[in-house]
Amino acid sequence: MAFNDVIIQNLYLLTLIGDIIIIAILLILFLVNMFFPKKINLFKNKFVILIQKKALLFAWIVSLLAVLGSLFFSNVVGYVPCTLCWYQRIFMYPLVIILGIAYFTKDVSIRKYLIPISIVGGLFSIYHYFVQMSKNVSSLATCTVGEGASCGVKYAVHFGYITIPIMALTAFVLIIIFLDNAKK
Repeated sequence: MAFNDVIIQNLYLLTLIGDIIIIAILLILFLVNMFFPKKINLFKNKFVILIQKKALLFAWIVSLLAVLGSLFFSNVVGYVPCTLCWYQRIFMYPLVIILGIAYFTKDVSIRKYLIPISIVGGLFSIYHYFVQMSKNVSSLATCTVGEGASCGVKYAVHFGYITIPIMALTAFVLIIIFLDNAKK
């Protein structure tokens, strides 16, 4: 297996792990709320304490991996980014710098600006995934610009659902979760 293939497999595996973390968090909160509604605040407090001290660091690492992954796909592997890929990058790339500065200065107040940015980036990811999975891509998006790829191109599908937009969506959702739980 080539070095590039190892990196690609690890990026997809990290996305799967991120998705499992997101689902586990949501499932645990749902079950605790359903079966132990009076204990939900106690659980939330213990859960928040676990991640709030390092939330900015975790969010920064996720954004850094997302940016490095996108650069790897386009500059090393040779995947041509489409217009929707560029929109997602527009919302992800500044997060690396801002989250890095926020982490090193311990500035949690930045979350009120970064959560909306991450939500918009995530909405582009959802739309891009919908375009990719649609049978009639041409009616949804004609976003080939110049030499760019069509937004409907799926370079690969791993684990039955993970494409590049899902990788971006996972990163945006994890960043939102970490920022929402950052020590206030």
